[in-house]
Amino acid sequence: MSSIQHLLKPHERDLGGFSVKRLLPSLPKQAVGPFIFFDHMGPSAQAPGEGMDVRPHPHIGLATVTYLYEGEILHRDSLGSVQVIRPGDVNWMTAGSGVVHSERTPPGARAQGQTLHGLQTWFALPREYEDTAPGFWHHPAATLPLLEEPGLSLRVILGTAYGQTSPVHTYGDTLYVAGELAAGATFEIPPEHAERGVYLASGSLEIDGIAIQPGQLAVLVPGATVSVRATSDTRLLVLGGEPLDGPRYIWWNFVASSRERIEAAKQRWQAGEFPQVPGETERIPLPEK
Repeated sequence: MSSIQHLLKPHERDLGGFSVKRLLPSLPKQAVGPFIFFDHMGPSAQAPGEGMDVRPHPHIGLATVTYLYEGEILHRDSLGSVQVIRPGDVNWMTAGSGVVHSERTPPGARAQGQTLHGLQTWFALPREYEDTAPGFWHHPAATLPLLEEPGLSLRVILGTAYGQTSPVHTYGDTLYVAGELAAGATFEIPPEHAERGVYLASGSLEIDGIAIQPGQLAVLVPGATVSVRATSDTRLLVLGGEPLDGPRYIWWNFVASSRERIEAAKQRWQAGEFPQVPGETERIPLPEK
């Protein structure tokens, strides 16, 4: 019996100057654990003078998680946060009742040019925290637990894994681990988390002997110990945790447990009632569809 319940393939999206591979939400799986949105950015070469410019836009009902392999992103938000994120760091922004942020290439990286490569995910907040106060936290790479063996490194970005716990505050049981494996390296994923998935960012691997292609997300069967083996130098992500406490609606940058919350957020953005990002004068208008 296969230990893979679903094998999700990416959908390419252009976000204005750079492309992403989108894995979640998907059919037949809206989320894996609390993770309801999953984008793999790049790798995208940005020539000197070029860069990413995601203008201010709103979120509700979720937390954004940014983790980079290469390059830099300058985060600004309506809380007054200004933070450059670099490879191995993690940015966690709780949107809750409503937050606005922008993502741009920092001036130095824009002048020199860079390669941008990383992961952006949304963590759907439990219903009791949908209207919690927004917040932003940055955790440098050195503060995140790192498990190392010959040919294998596992960085615990969020939650608990392999006896280690990330310092990043989350809501409920969470699994989010970045792995780098040399060819031939192996490790096991224990059954301690209710939902689990393995995303292959680059390289090649086998899950219990089944080959996975780069860009695919393997959703694992619950309750089984699963063996992962790299067949070339590999980057991967293990994610999951406890299932969502009910279905979620997703529209543009909003996640909510009811359509009414989505409609209220749309009206607030249209009316200019979300807080502004200090130092920013632009914003993304509400989509027509």
